[in-house]
Amino acid sequence: MRQNGPVTSATRQSETPASTLPPRLIATDLDGTLLRDDKSVSERTVAALAAAEEAGIEVFFVTGRPARWMDVVSDHVHGHGLAICGNGAAVVDLHGGPGSHRFVKVRELARENALDAVRLLRDAAPGTVYAVEQTYGFYQEPAYPKLHMEIPDLLAPAEELLAPDAPGAREPVLKILAYHPQLDPDAFLTLARLAVGDRATITRSSPSALLEISGPGVSKASTLALCCAERGISHEEVVAFGDMPNDVEMLTWAGQSYAMGNAHPDVIAAASGRTVANNDDGVAVVIERILAERS
Repeated sequence: MRQNGPVTSATRQSETPASTLPPRLIATDLDGTLLRDDKSVSERTVAALAAAEEAGIEVFFVTGRPARWMDVVSDHVHGHGLAICGNGAAVVDLHGGPGSHRFVKVRELARENALDAVRLLRDAAPGTVYAVEQTYGFYQEPAYPKLHMEIPDLLAPAEELLAPDAPGAREPVLKILAYHPQLDPDAFLTLARLAVGDRATITRSSPSALLEISGPGVSKASTLALCCAERGISHEEVVAFGDMPNDVEMLTWAGQSYAMGNAHPDVIAAASGRTVANNDDGVAVVIERILAERS
């Protein structure tokens, strides 16, 4: 989940040593990584993904997007049909097509933890406004800006949206979104992590001061690790691609990892390699090289 624009740095990570094992799985972010800025998948990239699958390398889309925004790549999930959505909060089977997806795994944010995060962040950064992302519903506060090009199911204060008797209370919360109209994005991220502590995992994928808050320990990396373990694939056999702070853990975990040419400085520091920008088909460039080396 990302808006295009300039990025800034929060904290730098240690560089990941590259694995020498042949890859068995490719894990790629979408916005700013696999997708071009117009949200399209280029013909070159489509061909590279298909060639990887044909060569026996699984491709997983690992994104901050909710499942309902996955129609842009639902034609390219190949045999397994799975994608990791919501920064690791859900594994989704996209075989049914747009609007017919099935949740295979859900790693929810407990409402108690969500309420704690809302309270602590309101105290630390007055003016913060919230939205709540659930498995099928999207709810927001009245002051939350129109960032997502969709109509929310309900407008109400976050405390009401997360109450035990709220509409949709039987539906798991995947993440909450916290927006501040004035703070620097990385300063907001640092402040939020200090304020909330281990009650939740906090990251960002937008150049604006928009944070994504998930359950403790939930990240792209941890859910990808679960999916790989189910397939008997080690982290050393994974090649990962990303461009924003919500990709850092995944890039650090993977045996080979590539920061896009347009990546945030933290991503460049975390990755073991670098490719060209998303608009120049940076993911396809690396996949083509991997397949050429195997032939």
